[in-house]
Amino acid sequence: MTEYDLPAATDERTSLLIRRCWAYVAARLHGPQEHFDDTAVKPCVSFSFADTDEALLTSNVTFCTPLPDVRPYIPDLERVTDAAVAKISAEDCSDLS
Repeated sequence: MTEYDLPAATDERTSLLIRRCWAYVAARLHGPQEHFDDTAVKPCVSFSFADTDEALLTSNVTFCTPLPDVRPYIPDLERVTDAAVAKISAEDCSDLS
């Protein structure tokens, strides 16, 4: 997620980055749902501190579709300890449209 224009201070940066990710996810989830009736697409949004001298809070958004016999994008999501991760569904964003 692009965050170069956000403040460096974590207390100022966090809410802006979360809102940016949420808006992006909500906007992108509507396309597959409207065009293909696909509600299986689930974005994973992660927040962690960059492994740089500045250690800025950063975020990634990856869209995944669960498929049988294919390993999940993040196996054992509940065991992730070095980042905050959310798996979001179209239903989670339904109030934003």
